[in-house]
Amino acid sequence: MRFETTVLPHIGAAYNLARWIVRDANDAEDVLQESLLRALRFFGGFRGHDARPWLLAIVRNACYAWLKSRRPDELHDLSPEEIDASASAEGPDLNPESLVIRQAEAALLNEAIGALPVAFRETLILRELEDLSYREIANITDVPIGTVMSRLARARRLLMQSLVAISRAAEDEGRR
Repeated sequence: MRFETTVLPHIGAAYNLARWIVRDANDAEDVLQESLLRALRFFGGFRGHDARPWLLAIVRNACYAWLKSRRPDELHDLSPEEIDASASAEGPDLNPESLVIRQAEAALLNEAIGALPVAFRETLILRELEDLSYREIANITDVPIGTVMSRLARARRLLMQSLVAISRAAEDEGRR
């Protein structure tokens, strides 16, 4: 019973992280299932008051193991040390045209985030979507806080560059 009340409320965050790291909903479900089995197996050793970072660390490690075995080329952008070591509610006045524009923008943003190197992608997701502190991200990813801050800054910069390039390409296409 304690596992259910302590860990299971964080399944949404765990799935979200897995989906963004492995970039496939079905694979994320598989990784999440494996992660939950690991969490259940090792729950007796959990000593803490917040299971969310603990579970997300398990999910992150499972994702990297999954990527390493199935898509190792995605990890090429990291050094060996680094490898080891939504939409808000809108009012009812949102018209169909605005909704289509928002959906298109969300698709472009998702594509740009998905194209980030995995270490930057996971850091961005943990900070911006899961709203974790730098310290929690450092604990989950097992890197110093300075590395978290650096990765987050680089992820934001790469994301912005990607979105600017997409925007310029769309403008150029529109002029033709």
